[in-house]
Amino acid sequence: MANKKNKKTGKPSSTIALNKRARHDFFIEDSFEAGMVLQGWEVKSMRAGKAQISESYVFLKDGEVWLSGAVISPLLSASTHIKPDSVRIRKLLLNRSEINKLIGAVERKGYTMVALALYWKKGRAKLEIGLAKGKKDHDKRATLKDRDWKREKARILKHG
Repeated sequence: MANKKNKKTGKPSSTIALNKRARHDFFIEDSFEAGMVLQGWEVKSMRAGKAQISESYVFLKDGEVWLSGAVISPLLSASTHIKPDSVRIRKLLLNRSEINKLIGAVERKGYTMVALALYWKKGRAKLEIGLAKGKKDHDKRATLKDRDWKREKARILKHG
């Protein structure tokens, strides 16, 4: 996915991986940008676009934020003296005030944390974390109905 280019500017896209299911399954209340503690082979694999966050989740442990279930596939040219673990738990880097906000929302208000997007910013890998509430089935149907109506309305306006 990292090799795709922006249609307007022609520059390579900075997005590594998106979690499209998250916006379908949850109401996203707030979002945070977190850095990631990575190993060298993981950065190389992410540059090659070999990362997935669709099955991942974010959790709190001992006052720190962690990412679990994200898959970063090792490249075939990975070093022989390193044993790459593609689904290891990775530490996320946030300010203390942001962590305290997340702790308050998750433990007191019943929110959940979801990985929304993985992207490059100034040469560093960043993860967008969404503070979310789960959607019920009827909410999902309403969202689909609204999206279809907007698409149909745009089509009508375009063709007159």
